[in-house]
Amino acid sequence: MFGNLTIEEMQQKAGVDFPPDVIEFMRDKHQAEAENIAPGKWHCFDMPFRLVCGDIGTAYEIHGRLLPISNAFKTPLQISAGQ
Repeated sequence: MFGNLTIEEMQQKAGVDFPPDVIEFMRDKHQAEAENIAPGKWHCFDMPFRLVCGDIGTAYEIHGRLLPISNAFKTPLQISAGQ
């Protein structure tokens, strides 16, 4: 896996604009380092297009907020917790 996508890069790759509440929730939770993602943080890989969260609660929260627009994604996004 490689990549360190920002929210803006994720939106571009997905081909959708995230709702403002998703952006606000995710903004200060990005972790640039791909290893040992802390609880409450996330890291998004480019290949494969995968959002890894540091805990299951964060994964569920982001998933729930993106679910209403998931049909509009041009590139499927995987969401997981842990490495």
